Amino acid sequence: MKKENTENKNKQINKKDDSQKPKFSFYWIYGILALTFLGLQFWNLDKSADRLDKGELIQMLQDKDIEKIDLINREIAEIYIKPDKLEKHLKKDEKGKSLTQDFGVDKPHFLYQIGEVGTFEEDLRRAQEGVENPIYANNISRRNWGTEIFGWVLPILLLIGVWFFIMRMMSRGAGGAGGQIFNIGKSKAQLFDKNTNVNVTFKDVAGLEEAKVEIIEIVDFLRTPDKYTKLGGKIPKGVLLVGPPGTGKTLLAKSVAGEAHVPFFSISGSDFVEMFVGVGASRVRDLFKQAKEKSPCIIFIDEIDAIGRARGKNPATGANDERENTLNQLLTEMDGFGTNSGVIVLAATNRADILDRALMRAGRFDRQIYVELPDLEGRKEIFDVHMRPLKLDANVDKNFLAKQTPGFSGADIANVCNEAALIAARHDHEVIDKQDFMDAIDRIIGGLEKKNKIISPSEKKVVAYHEAGHATASWLLEYAHPLVKVTIVPRGKSLGAAWYLPEERSITTYEQMFDELVATLGGRAAEQVIFGRISTGALNDLEKVTKQAYAMVTYYGLSKKVGNISYYDSTGQQEYAFNKPFSEKTSQVIDAEISEIVETAYKKAVEILSENKEGLTKLALKLLEKEVIFSEDLEAILGKRKWMPEEILTEKKSTNGISEAVFPAEESAETEQPTTEPSLPS
Repeated sequence: MKKENTENKNKQINKKDDSQKPKFSFYWIYGILALTFLGLQFWNLDKSADRLDKGELIQMLQDKDIEKIDLINREIAEIYIKPDKLEKHLKKDEKGKSLTQDFGVDKPHFLYQIGEVGTFEEDLRRAQEGVENPIYANNISRRNWGTEIFGWVLPILLLIGVWFFIMRMMSRGAGGAGGQIFNIGKSKAQLFDKNTNVNVTFKDVAGLEEAKVEIIEIVDFLRTPDKYTKLGGKIPKGVLLVGPPGTGKTLLAKSVAGEAHVPFFSISGSDFVEMFVGVGASRVRDLFKQAKEKSPCIIFIDEIDAIGRARGKNPATGANDERENTLNQLLTEMDGFGTNSGVIVLAATNRADILDRALMRAGRFDRQIYVELPDLEGRKEIFDVHMRPLKLDANVDKNFLAKQTPGFSGADIANVCNEAALIAARHDHEVIDKQDFMDAIDRIIGGLEKKNKIISPSEKKVVAYHEAGHATASWLLEYAHPLVKVTIVPRGKSLGAAWYLPEERSITTYEQMFDELVATLGGRAAEQVIFGRISTGALNDLEKVTKQAYAMVTYYGLSKKVGNISYYDSTGQQEYAFNKPFSEKTSQVIDAEISEIVETAYKKAVEILSENKEGLTKLALKLLEKEVIFSEDLEAILGKRKWMPEEILTEKKSTNGISEAVFPAEESAETEQPTTEPSLPS
């Protein structure tokens, strides 16, 4: 056994040594040849003769030491010394060793760089005046074939080298076989099979129980197809995951790759788009060709709306023909004349409204799975998943945090857990406690707290009364979201913020929406009641109110004058239209109705705050004093709220004396730029 173990270890060591050895490449040969050529050039230069200056040349001519002078290409003069005069021109050091290069028989002994030939010949004549048998220069033409060839070859080599460099950079940037210039039509999908470790499983996907049921059935079909085919069932050809961003569509696909145990091709919709014509369709063909060879398998196309957008009918609108050709090829491969047995296409998008109808039909995408925002139970499960690697304090309760985060997606909850860990590390905590999670939620909802922002006392007073107006109006209205927390500490772009407890409901009545408008306008109404003037701080409130009133009139049919008509377009094509879906006369009626609804809500807010001016003032003064107040402070000033949910009434005291409400949600912040999205039907 010991011998076998030592042999295995030696084999592993030899494998590591072999893997660490540099791989052979022809580029090494090219480099060696270039270095050799350059070395020969430098070697020839080093072996060249010593150079003379003008004085030394004239002295040699006058002493009659020169045997002959050859003028090479009318540029350089080669000087040959008489044999009996060589010893005279040898340079030696202190020890008597020669410092001059060895004088050869066929080589010039010295070189002289000339300027103009006429001037050089005149210098020779003057230096030898009165000398018998003067020396004259012999004009010789000589060609250096090595230098000339190098001058021709070097630019060509440089061009070839630059071309290879650009091609290698293109292949690295594009990634995979599809990046090579000759393989540009090949698919760039990543293959995950039994040799690839995918660590994500269905246990890591929380809060998507309904979606997992259908996905698990697909995986089960691939594992045990006989269970379904014996009853005459056929394998679904496509499954489309639809939902808002951050709800876990891609995570669900990763879990399929980890659970299916069949080849899994993963590619993005943008990977089919290329600057060359026909590349997208070629990559679609190659992708399905590879998938058929490895059938049964799954193809996952993330963000399929990049190529699946509805095809344009009018060429004048600038339709992308290349994208449409790619879509046409995808339609043919999914359900065309040929058959793709055993190949399931799994796709994800958050823009299903803009996809082509031919792509959405049964036979291509047989199933559409809606991945929605998680509910309370779903948020508990998601918190449980993301809390596994965290070091938590005993007082951290996932049920409490799930109630704190209504409307949060899975990605938002992951961000909350990460921010809580960063905040705990910033404060040098050993573990992550409850307050760290509370601060993380406030950070994500309201933005970074800016305690050092300079605000004048008069502006701070206006902000305090503004936020107190929101709090008072929402507290006294039946259908408004109950207040949880109000602060006048600047966060992000806002000077103050208020957190509310929204009721998680599926349908909303006119009275509920109208009370929300009144509560939103409570800030501006408070400024009017207390100061007799209004400011620009209600920009975000006005934007929310206007969009909400517009949705009430044009989408939900809650206006008596407009009637039971909705101009909402669920297909998403209306946003690309050049005209509105209603006439100019109807537009005037809509504008009048929106204005009437908003003004009526504002008058009601002013009326409520005028009747409760004393409580409004007390609340604003307390807000100026403490900067942060909670629902218990409103209850002490305005009395117990008649319509308060039981969850709000069960508040807990933290160790530092600050009350913590059960869960906040919407933020009513005064910003200088709009930040909210228009209200659309669910």
